[in-house]
Amino acid sequence: MFTGIITDVGEVRALERRGDLRARIGTRYKTASIDMGASIACNGVCLTVIGLGPDWFEVDISAETLSKTNIGGNDGWTEGSKINLERALKVGDELGGHIVSGHVDGVATVVGMQDEGDSTRVTFDAPEALARFIAPKGSVALNGTSLTVNEVDGTTFGINFIPHTKEVTTWGMTAVGDRINLEIDTLARYVARLRDFD
Repeated sequence: MFTGIITDVGEVRALERRGDLRARIGTRYKTASIDMGASIACNGVCLTVIGLGPDWFEVDISAETLSKTNIGGNDGWTEGSKINLERALKVGDELGGHIVSGHVDGVATVVGMQDEGDSTRVTFDAPEALARFIAPKGSVALNGTSLTVNEVDGTTFGINFIPHTKEVTTWGMTAVGDRINLEIDTLARYVARLRDFD
């Protein structure tokens, strides 16, 4: 379980195709405090630590995960890619964002960007099957970041990024056309499911 509050920007140092895709990710985390088998959200994808070094950790990424996220494909992760990182929530930690599972629902696309003062308004296009779960003033996790939706129009929705968020995450490097991991709010998912039985 995560909160969507990014605590490090990691760098993909190596990718190796095996039965799955193995990634070595550089981090500022104190890796001595990370247990083998721990969960770390990498651009919003909950991945299991299977190897540790002095300033890196390794994860295996299944074909299923590659098919549902922005990790794979022609524009996916490459060596040198910067990614948002968050360690799993501990009992007693501050819940600063919203409850995030790290189970990505699909991929949204950046379709517009506009500076508004020091902030940047970014417009995303969501897959049609997920758009109904996104509501104004609701929460979404995008590349692992807990964010508040400003407006919704069909399958598109807007998010405002303040300077702090752009500085401490990968959002300052975002461009139109980027594919973004999208996790809808868990509460929205359950509300929609309950309505199916009305």
